[in-house]
Amino acid sequence: MEKTKDKILVVIPAYNEAENIEKVLKEIKKDIDYADILVINDCSKDNTYEIVRKNGVKCITNVFNMRYAMAVQVGIKYAYQNGYDYVIQMDGDGQHIASEAEKLYKEAKKTNADIVIGSRYLKDMGYPCPLFRRIGTKMFEKMIKLFTKRRIADPLSGFQCLNRSVIEKYAKIGNYPEFPDANLVIEMLLTGYKIVEVPVKMRLRESGESMHSGIIKPIKYMIEQLYTCIIIVVKYAGKRRFKL
Repeated sequence: MEKTKDKILVVIPAYNEAENIEKVLKEIKKDIDYADILVINDCSKDNTYEIVRKNGVKCITNVFNMRYAMAVQVGIKYAYQNGYDYVIQMDGDGQHIASEAEKLYKEAKKTNADIVIGSRYLKDMGYPCPLFRRIGTKMFEKMIKLFTKRRIADPLSGFQCLNRSVIEKYAKIGNYPEFPDANLVIEMLLTGYKIVEVPVKMRLRESGESMHSGIIKPIKYMIEQLYTCIIIVVKYAGKRRFKL
């Protein structure tokens, strides 16, 4: 791709990703070399920080483990304070493919979208999604359709490109949701932001432990997502009634 005039920041939250992070960084440098990279080391217990610094990448280390969402918001705040035009959110476990990230940025430019989501399910991209997560994705897809009249096929995807207006909004959220997925999609659609999806390839994590591993964590995630989605819908439905 020709060199862009836009300032683009790839934000990567990382917790104990020493086995994966170097490969992720090398792919980004090779495939989207026009973007800056910022790793948010979420107080890892392994040598994630040392590997990131060895690769010459800027790294912010949280003083305690703030968990995924807050780590992402730290990166978004950095982007806002440093005048970036776009943020590309990628995971540090290697699931998100750097060469696919360019699709998100190009779509944002072409459609003037506020948020572009990299979707595993808009088309069959061969992603072997675990059954429990696939069921949850379908449930939230239908919920979003019901409340916003929009189909978002992969509302749980963290592989996203955000424009400047979204960067500013997310940076200023005082109570950033613990799991910023379908709940934020619903809120952004209800408040008039333009969200589009593009089909992308993704990989399964090769090493380390997912934040949704086991049985309890996925159940907790699904319950919290459902609860926060309902709260957001009620909040904005109330505002619409008040305006009437």
